[in-house]
Amino acid sequence: MPINRIAVGSPAEAGQPDALKAALAEFISMLIFVFAGEGSGMAFNKLTSDGATTPAGLVAASLAHAFALFVAVSVGANISGGHVNPAVTFGAFIGGHITLIRTVLYWIAQLLGSVVACLLLKFATGGLKTAAFGLSSGVGAWNAVVFEIVMTFGLVYTVYATAVDPKKGDIGVIAPLAIGFIVGANILAGGAFDGASMNPAVSFGPAVVSWTWDNHWVYWLGPFVGSAIAAIVYEIFFISPSTHEPLPSTDF
Repeated sequence: MPINRIAVGSPAEAGQPDALKAALAEFISMLIFVFAGEGSGMAFNKLTSDGATTPAGLVAASLAHAFALFVAVSVGANISGGHVNPAVTFGAFIGGHITLIRTVLYWIAQLLGSVVACLLLKFATGGLKTAAFGLSSGVGAWNAVVFEIVMTFGLVYTVYATAVDPKKGDIGVIAPLAIGFIVGANILAGGAFDGASMNPAVSFGPAVVSWTWDNHWVYWLGPFVGSAIAAIVYEIFFISPSTHEPLPSTDF
């Protein structure tokens, strides 16, 4: 069971150079991802007079997030593992691939990266609003939670299959591309309903800068539940105890 491999780690780990470098890499990757993803929506709004909620706006958001995440994961992969998502980090923790101490360190870096990206966007655009995630008309909070659970399950399952599984072989080379693709596809599926976050940090930055917290809990509960289910399912059914090797945090 994955729960048997969960490790707290030593408080001293938070001060180790490799852990600090990994956290910095997560901060930079998240900044790159949110700046491009959130910024694309702001640019589309400016060019179309608030047309980001149109079908064309949804496609633009999907492509921007897919491309940006592909890059953000790639540039961080050899340093921090390229999580670029607190939910992905949580899934790695549940599977015993990262300690609790490093998990918290990553979370702090990811959240800060998102906030800084949104602050930079607000300044660079002359004060345009960084739109927080919200629910569409007719979509309830628990409807959105289910959306976020299913979409994040798909994301973290993809991460496990292409980056974590010791049997991945050459498929690991395309992990950042596959991760970007599943996020882009999920935005096409869920973007019109709840924004399709799948990433608490991506929701956190715009919420802080715009100070909009309506239903914000949805974008934490859904991704964390979906991530935990994906990690447990993959660990139990596809990574047998005999082949499992605890991976350094920099392996994905």
